[in-house]
Amino acid sequence: MSDEEPEKEEIGEEGEKDSEEQYPYGQYEGGRDDQLDRHGWGSALLPNGDVYEGDYYHGIRHGQARYDGMWRKGSKHGLGKFLYPDGSRYIGYWKKDFKHGQGTYHYINGDTYEGFWFKGDRHGLGSYTYKNYNITHYGTWKNGHMSGPGIINYPYYRYHGSFERNLPKGKGCFVFDSKYMQHGFYINMKDPAFDYVGAEELKLDRNDGPRNDDNGILGIVPIWRARSITEYKTELLPPEPIPILIKDSQESIVDIIEYLQQYKTEPGYDEEEIEMTPIPIPQDLLVDIPEIDLDHL
Repeated sequence: MSDEEPEKEEIGEEGEKDSEEQYPYGQYEGGRDDQLDRHGWGSALLPNGDVYEGDYYHGIRHGQARYDGMWRKGSKHGLGKFLYPDGSRYIGYWKKDFKHGQGTYHYINGDTYEGFWFKGDRHGLGSYTYKNYNITHYGTWKNGHMSGPGIINYPYYRYHGSFERNLPKGKGCFVFDSKYMQHGFYINMKDPAFDYVGAEELKLDRNDGPRNDDNGILGIVPIWRARSITEYKTELLPPEPIPILIKDSQESIVDIIEYLQQYKTEPGYDEEEIEMTPIPIPQDLLVDIPEIDLDHL
């Protein structure tokens, strides 16, 4: 079966059918089965201007992947919305098929990340909200992880400090109702549950690349050590998160050469993002705030 003949999937709820309008890859590009029906991964332009980009099963769209937005040189480029097969979605800017610039990712469990991206990774100022816990991580992200100054907003208090690969590390403070501050520091220790993991496996060697997922470093947990309690003073707060200066590439003759060479550089991938796991709440935080008498501390 060819594109000139009606295909199983071309008369359906959305009335998809071949159109004379040319899609960047042609009217359809992707896999086919022995009967030449669309099968496997493919892309097709719908009459309403939407683009289906996802799996086909013997001529029928299979899954929910869909992109609706701007294209350039055959790649997602500019403002667009992508619906992933698992139901998660990204709304924001793209560049050469990568999430790139400002955008929001909605996870299937209700979590959201809103902020900046660079070549597919969370990078720059951004906030990750855990819907089920009503907790938000706001700060500076680098290469997909929260690193540098950051703030965790809990329902009744917040934490200010520094982060490394999504985990709080070093000096910081908890602020309660902008009245009191508990100062201390976080140390990252091996989780007893991962005692069977060898020391070499948990070694933080940046030259080996990340040994972790979006939830932090495997087998490492942050431990809070409280040291003192004071009245709230803004001058005692750690540094605030700041934007990252990104020297982005400009369109030039290099882009034309890359295009003519069929993009020998690795393209972006449309994979679902992984939800993060909240950081455990310290056990030695202030409990009865109204009962505190700073004169007797």
